[in-house]
Amino acid sequence: MTRIRPALALALTLAAAPLLSGCVRTVASVVTAPVRVAGKAVDWTTTSQSESDEKRGREMRKREERLGKLDRQYQKHLRDCRAGDENACAQARDDYAQIQDEGGGR
Repeated sequence: MTRIRPALALALTLAAAPLLSGCVRTVASVVTAPVRVAGKAVDWTTTSQSESDEKRGREMRKREERLGKLDRQYQKHLRDCRAGDENACAQARDDYAQIQDEGGGR
C-alpha cells in the first residue's frame, strides 16, 4: 500500500476545494428547497390584510352602485306613480322592496 505524502495530500485538497464549493452550494439548495416551497404555498393560500381590505372595498362600492341604481329607478317610478301611473306604483313598490333587501333602508 502506498502512502500519500502530506504535501501531495495538501495540494490535492487545495486543488479540489473550488470544485467542492459548488457541491456545498448545491447541497444547501437541496436542503432548503422544501422550506422555500412550503413558504410559497403559504403565501399562495393566505390572504393578506391589504388584499382583504381591497376586496371589501370593491364589494362595498358595487353594493353602493346597486343601491344608487335602485334608488334612481325608485324615484322615477315614484314620480310617475304620483302622476297617476298605476304600473309605476307597482314598480316603485318592487324597487323599494329590493332596496330593503339590499340593506339600503336600515
